[in-house]
Amino acid sequence: MKNKTRPMTYREAGVDIEAGNQLIEKIKPFVAKTKRAEVMAGLGGFGGLFALQSKNYKEPILVSGTDGVGTKLILAHQTNSHEFIGIDLVAMCVNDVLVQGAEPLFFLDYFACGKLDINIATKVIAGIASGCEQAGAALIGGETAEMPDMYKNNDYDLAGFCVGAVDKEKLIDGSSIKAEDAIIGLASSGPHSNGYSLIRKVLDVAKTSEIDGMSVEELLLKPTKIYVKSIMKLMKEINIKGMAHITGGGLTENIPRILAPEIHAEIDINSWKEDPIFSWLATSGNISTEEMRRTFNCGIGMAIVVDQNDTKKTLDLLKSYSETAWKIGKISSGAGGVSFI
Repeated sequence: MKNKTRPMTYREAGVDIEAGNQLIEKIKPFVAKTKRAEVMAGLGGFGGLFALQSKNYKEPILVSGTDGVGTKLILAHQTNSHEFIGIDLVAMCVNDVLVQGAEPLFFLDYFACGKLDINIATKVIAGIASGCEQAGAALIGGETAEMPDMYKNNDYDLAGFCVGAVDKEKLIDGSSIKAEDAIIGLASSGPHSNGYSLIRKVLDVAKTSEIDGMSVEELLLKPTKIYVKSIMKLMKEINIKGMAHITGGGLTENIPRILAPEIHAEIDINSWKEDPIFSWLATSGNISTEEMRRTFNCGIGMAIVVDQNDTKKTLDLLKSYSETAWKIGKISSGAGGVSFI
């Protein structure tokens, strides 16, 4: 019996293969700007090829990281601001890899959506490429998945994957941190990519306002700061004993991740200039100080631990790299954790 159902196509089911091909062509110029000498192939292969230069390492250790940008994506969608969210994606991964002393080598992205909008996807992936340039990592591949019924038409989600390398003898693991070492904090560019489920609740109840001539939404969408190039230069001059990327959990939960059980961090809460956006969030959302400290970075995006005698040199070097940094505390003897003084 002849099948009377009309012919079906993948496109009618909601997946446009041709649109995906057009996207690849549009993003090739952005990807080309991230190329490193070790990259062996362009986009389009089943896997990205990267030839690790063993001559650069005595005993190379590969360090990998993966992350997303959470519900900051919703705010980007609500404000039709897609240019910088890709930088956030790269930053969340490369900053994690960096804390162990590794140089980010290459990056891959995963872009999933309900219906592929080539213009939006191009902006997002151009941002990813920009983040890779800032980090010195090659964008060697990715995946675009159009999944109708899984996502609403204009919704999209992002994930990123980064691999870096460090010589075993230069691996930073916090094991040499001791009492009286100094904690240096590098300024963040805002909340980065953490706490946005709470931030959006605050936006629901707060009055629209401006801070220093910028709308609150603009400030909240500032991309996560990438610290790679500054820290890589600093590592050549200073013995960095430990680093903590201040993400979800804030200073309260991230610094203890690099400390031995018998020591703890003392943080001087008056030692740095906090970004006004955090005061706005605390006031507008009636958020307690404790909750702020364990949800947001509160102005410190990266914390590094150095010998107390290296404090001034470290701060001077970071300033010369155009970083804003402060001595925000010290390491003390006693049970692990963080105390705020």
